[in-house]
Amino acid sequence: MSIKCVVANSLSKDTETAAREVCAKVKNGLGGNRADLLLCFSSVLHDQANLLGEIATDLGGSPLLGCSDAGGIVTDGPFKQSVSLMGIVSEKIKFSTGVGKDIDRDARKAGADLAKAIKEKAPDVSLIIMMADGLAGNGADIVRGVLDVMGDKFPVVGGSAGDDFLFKKTYEYLGGEVLNNAVVGVGLSGDFAFGIGVRHGWMPIGVPMKVTRSKANILYELDGKPAVSIYEDYFGEEKSKKLREEPLARLAITYPLGMQTQESDEYLIRDPITVDEKGAITCAAEIPEGSTIRLMIGSKDEAIQAARMAAAQAVEQMRGKPVKATIIFNCIARDKLFGRDAKKEIETIREVIGMDVPLIGFYTYGEQAPIAGKIHACSSVFHNETVVILTLGD
Repeated sequence: MSIKCVVANSLSKDTETAAREVCAKVKNGLGGNRADLLLCFSSVLHDQANLLGEIATDLGGSPLLGCSDAGGIVTDGPFKQSVSLMGIVSEKIKFSTGVGKDIDRDARKAGADLAKAIKEKAPDVSLIIMMADGLAGNGADIVRGVLDVMGDKFPVVGGSAGDDFLFKKTYEYLGGEVLNNAVVGVGLSGDFAFGIGVRHGWMPIGVPMKVTRSKANILYELDGKPAVSIYEDYFGEEKSKKLREEPLARLAITYPLGMQTQESDEYLIRDPITVDEKGAITCAAEIPEGSTIRLMIGSKDEAIQAARMAAAQAVEQMRGKPVKATIIFNCIARDKLFGRDAKKEIETIREVIGMDVPLIGFYTYGEQAPIAGKIHACSSVFHNETVVILTLGD
């Protein structure tokens, strides 16, 4: 059987109603076939345990994976405070799920535990899709842990869970279980085609600064000065005082940090999350000592072009095979950049991959993918403010 894929979305604020609506649409679309994999993304508006329990019960125990989001994405476009569900049926793809826990204690071990659980079920796995807690630990170490088990150039793609831009607590789904401080994933093995597109479009501004002191995902000093100076130098100290009064992630969402890499013509983006009283910045993933970083800025035009390029890259990697399903991991910063025009980005992607291709995704607190989307040529890493597009086909 060729890949059959159905996407459902509900805007109901009642959890049970939302669950029933998406389940009914998936059941109807699959024509009575049991899904080989379910992907679910939901607003934290909903009771997470009740939502997952309803879906797991209604859809007969199909493997289920997903997380809470900062906005859902489906074929019809992006939506706030929604529940999205994709059902996939395929005789050619084997789906093997796994989990790694306690990210805040040892993020690298959590990633390795996820990979081991998947590899034990499917030694021939050729792709891992993952969703991790977006507020726990060093996101780059989770990916690194997966690669410790799977190999340095193994393709990993995914997104970090969100919580409607509240930055309080995120949730990860595996089966009917709701987790926190965890990474969940699914390995795909068998005879299938896939493509991965990766792009952001953010441009450097200000002067380059060298990381003179950092540890893991905490940036202490730039050019020997407190890390927050990169914002103070650009915006002025008075305005930058606000950075200490609320999550830096809210105020710096359109001004992330960029780090050059040899493998890509784009900077690798790092999101600042908080700043302490001494000016140290906690980021979503590490920026190693000795790195040269720049303040970055985004524009709608550049972001649209980046989305178009990422979609074209994913389609090209399919090597002529038709796209049957698309999964998008899109940073919440891009949603904030576009505002009311967020749908234009999704429409641009659909124009490239095919307007009739079922599509699901979510707005993330971080993305995982090979650098520059170079499958088997570059290591998978942790990204920020980036659109990652996964295409699947026979």
